[in-house]
Amino acid sequence: MRIATYNVNGVNGHLPVLLQWLHETSPDVACLQELKAPQERFPLDAINAAGYHALWHGQKSWNGIAILSKGGPATEIRRILPGDDQDEQSRYLEATINNIVIGCLYLPNGNPAPGPKFDYKLRWMDRFIQHTATLQASGKPVVLTGDYNVIPDEQDVYKPERWVDDALFRPETRAAFQHLLKQGWTDALRKLYPDETIYTYWDYFRNAYQRNAGLRIDHFLLNDKLEKRLLSAGVDKNVRGWEKSSDHAPVWIELKEE
Repeated sequence: MRIATYNVNGVNGHLPVLLQWLHETSPDVACLQELKAPQERFPLDAINAAGYHALWHGQKSWNGIAILSKGGPATEIRRILPGDDQDEQSRYLEATINNIVIGCLYLPNGNPAPGPKFDYKLRWMDRFIQHTATLQASGKPVVLTGDYNVIPDEQDVYKPERWVDDALFRPETRAAFQHLLKQGWTDALRKLYPDETIYTYWDYFRNAYQRNAGLRIDHFLLNDKLEKRLLSAGVDKNVRGWEKSSDHAPVWIELKEE
């Protein structure tokens, strides 16, 4: 079973790239972030024509997440991260597919830091950590994937000294991510490739992609039931080089059938 995550940076603006990638790689599940489209503007007809069912939670102008499934429709569990009834940002969607709980997330960027946006990021991470503890206790196979907007370590960023004050790399952000991992989650890419340089995002400016001046901020976290089934993982880096592509590349894992 192949599960992928892709920050599309505008599902309608980059729809041709998304459809080409789906056609070429055919993931069983694709988690999308940053739809930048209200609920009614999601391109469902095009997604269905590509062979996928869809759950989505849109938002006007920015944010938005979706879970696409090829074998059959996903069963929605929730579309709001618990812990703040006043939070209206569409950043979390959770569903069950083939008895696997899949959490698709678009964690807040948090810049500029310090400031209100960074405070919101840290509060969101606290809520996420509380919720993931309940997922760990559920006894079900769980994968949490998406754009975390977290650079976990110096090996995950080109020239880390330039990012020390950025919300993606500040000590508070990295400490929260480590707190999450200590619940028992496995960083799938780092498990398979502990020492390799792996990036999933390259800025549009300064020829970042051509220079491979990137970041690793799109992650797969697996609980122990899925970590045992992990076969392979990778980044479809070439997609970032396609014309009119997102500034992120798709990331994927392969799991053994149960």
